[in-house]
Amino acid sequence: MRILIVMDPIDGADLAKDTTVGFILAAQSRDHSVYYCDQSQLYVHNGQGAAVYAQIRIDPASSIPLEIGPLEQSHLSSFDTVWMRKDPPVDRAYLHATHILDLVDDATLVVNSPDGVRFANEKLYAQLFPELCPETYVSRDSKELLHQIRKRSGDTVLKPIDGHGGAGIFVVSSDDRNAASVVETLTENGRRWIIAQEYIPAARTGDKRIILLDGEIRGAIIRVPQDDENRGNIHVGGQVEHIELSKRDRAICDAVGPRLKKDGLWFVGLDIIGDYLTEINVTSPTGIREISELTGVDIGLEYVDWVQQRLRS
Repeated sequence: MRILIVMDPIDGADLAKDTTVGFILAAQSRDHSVYYCDQSQLYVHNGQGAAVYAQIRIDPASSIPLEIGPLEQSHLSSFDTVWMRKDPPVDRAYLHATHILDLVDDATLVVNSPDGVRFANEKLYAQLFPELCPETYVSRDSKELLHQIRKRSGDTVLKPIDGHGGAGIFVVSSDDRNAASVVETLTENGRRWIIAQEYIPAARTGDKRIILLDGEIRGAIIRVPQDDENRGNIHVGGQVEHIELSKRDRAICDAVGPRLKKDGLWFVGLDIIGDYLTEINVTSPTGIREISELTGVDIGLEYVDWVQQRLRS
């Protein structure tokens, strides 16, 4: 296969931990050709999506672990598959990039589907399954948001609907004197929607990241927050551990999986706290390198083989 990966600048990637790098290593091991561009190198020529890109080779054990070839350019349809792995935020530039990725021939498989990514806000998509989620209220009305916080007996998690990586997440109690200020700040005085979600005490023991490929479970980890943190995100110091999934976890995946497949969201990371679905990550889900270290399961290879099989069929 000729593979083009759209991602953040690759020279800033953690070669030992990055999920996209794991995909690249897996593709190389199957003797596929891997090319790379960043989002700004996408363009349109006469109705065809195109890119300026370079072939890459990664060998973490080498004295030169990353080799980047000379720049080339062509239509996106010259590739068998394009993998959109740009990290959030899903801002205007990100959305325009998905529009360019729409302009390919049907024979080129874009993963995840640009249309699916545009539709599936990672915080709000889970609300298609409200019975699986904690009590959730989304608004930019400070008065109503405060009412939701004050009426709860327990704590409330506040977060922007377009946040990522744990940024902008607050946990407030019903009698917290800072609640009004936090709400005003997060909503930017009513200009931005935020989520007020019931706090699940099981968050102290960690939040589960479950990787789904084509709607099926492929692996899972749990990210345990540090004692002085509410967030379990890896980049803020969350400790990663292996976890055996419960019947409830599997029931959530079974309920969500068919809709993911329908929307062209083939590689996805579900976030589950306790017995509740909190987020559905569709842009550039991570965790496969940690799963491999803890279990020996190489989801990167499974992903590459799945893409090749889908192209054949």
